[in-house]
Amino acid sequence: MVKKLQKLSADKKKSNAQLSSTVKDSAQQIWLAGLGAFSKAQEEGGKVFEALVKEGLTIQRKTQAVAEEKITEATSRVTTMANDIGSKAQGQWDKLENIFEDRVAKALAKLGVPSARDLEALSARVDALAKGNKAVPAKAAAKPAAKAPVKKAATKKAAPARAAAKPAAKAAPAKKAAARKTAGRAADAAAGTTSSAS
Repeated sequence: MVKKLQKLSADKKKSNAQLSSTVKDSAQQIWLAGLGAFSKAQEEGGKVFEALVKEGLTIQRKTQAVAEEKITEATSRVTTMANDIGSKAQGQWDKLENIFEDRVAKALAKLGVPSARDLEALSARVDALAKGNKAVPAKAAAKPAAKAPVKKAATKKAAPARAAAKPAAKAAPAKKAAARKTAGRAADAAAGTTSSAS
């Protein structure tokens, strides 16, 4: 039994030595594997870092493009809305202005105030009447003045001829005044027709 015990203890020592040698070898291999992993991580870490930076840049560019697209879209929508609102407001102001002008024109017509068109038509009529009346008095005044000195000059001396020419010259302004009164009456009559027409 001693032999068996010695054998067992020798086997135990051998197995302990083998076990410790195995453990040492395992620990050594684990340590070497850790060093290898660390070395790989350092080498590959730079590559991984660069790959992550590249991915980050592409993601940033994509998000910037999407953001710019959204901003452009929002800006165009706001611009369109502002233009629509501006055109609607302008249309409303135009309508309001037309309504105001119509009501003022009606009120002035009720008060008997002639419109701009009425005044233009009246002015045109007065100009036409004035042109027509100027031609007539000038001819009428010229005929008596020319005839009167000739008749009287033949019968009397030169002094009485001058006296006869004066009344003829005075008659011409009187005829012009009468023509003006006639034109004024015609204008009043035209104004009466225009105001009653409006």
